[in-house]
Amino acid sequence: MSFHIVNINSDKCALTCSNGQLRQVSADGERLLPIEDVAAILVTSFSATIHTELLKECAKHGISLIICEAYKPVSLVLPANRSTDTLLSRAVINLETKTRERLWQRCVDAKCANQSALAQRLSPDDPATVKLGSWSNGGQMNKESACARWYWQVFGRIVGENGFIRGRNNGSINDLLNYGYAVLLSVVLQKLFAIGLDPTFGISHVIRERATPLAYDLMEPYRPCVDARVIQWLRQNEDRHEAIKVSGDYRRWITAVVMEKINYDGHPISLQGCVEATTRDFRRAILGGDARFFKPWTLKNSKWAG
Repeated sequence: MSFHIVNINSDKCALTCSNGQLRQVSADGERLLPIEDVAAILVTSFSATIHTELLKECAKHGISLIICEAYKPVSLVLPANRSTDTLLSRAVINLETKTRERLWQRCVDAKCANQSALAQRLSPDDPATVKLGSWSNGGQMNKESACARWYWQVFGRIVGENGFIRGRNNGSINDLLNYGYAVLLSVVLQKLFAIGLDPTFGISHVIRERATPLAYDLMEPYRPCVDARVIQWLRQNEDRHEAIKVSGDYRRWITAVVMEKINYDGHPISLQGCVEATTRDFRRAILGGDARFFKPWTLKNSKWAG
């Protein structure tokens, strides 16, 4: 059964298929993997050469080939007879409203719990941390917005910016957060495409032209991972003026967040591996029409560096 999502990120590599084997040749040598064990291929390399033989074999075996630019999917190559997973698409379209709402509530609960856990670990004595903890454990209608209000107060004081206001166009530290969230969004999109979920069918975020609401939905619990890494960056750079710039050093630093180890279901796993696992759970929940199959990641039992 095909199950591997293969990520191709080596510089100047060549990809082909021969004798039933996916073959990658790069400066690091040759790597082989049975093509029948591959579910999808993610090409994030900046200079990969893809042989037509691989394209044909991917089509025969129903394998998605996802081409990325700056880690964000820009092209999706699918077999002619499987431009989409019909059964999965039908399940998404026919998903009951209550199930959709429960799936979104699980995302919100996980996000708020992670925000509270991060605040508790980095600033346990802040009065806003106590408020955040109370709201994150509740079931209030405006839970997400209330938690965000207390959380960003704590965040601002942690990074030495009292009165911090989180906003996409507010500049300064917001620019660091925006870039980190873009990296996170790219990873979520990669995994959605890889397992056959159409990111244009969301469970909460508003549908807009060229938007990917499902990716916005499923990335919510992971946002505090980016926040924590931004905090680390600001703490280890004494020059404040330089630290708040989205420099080349910062881009390399924040991009590495996807490889950070976190704990999921009792096992250490990279953040991108965890995104894949929770996305698979979400797919199962969609096909089964049961939100209980979806288990978003939470910070419980995980360790933050810094």
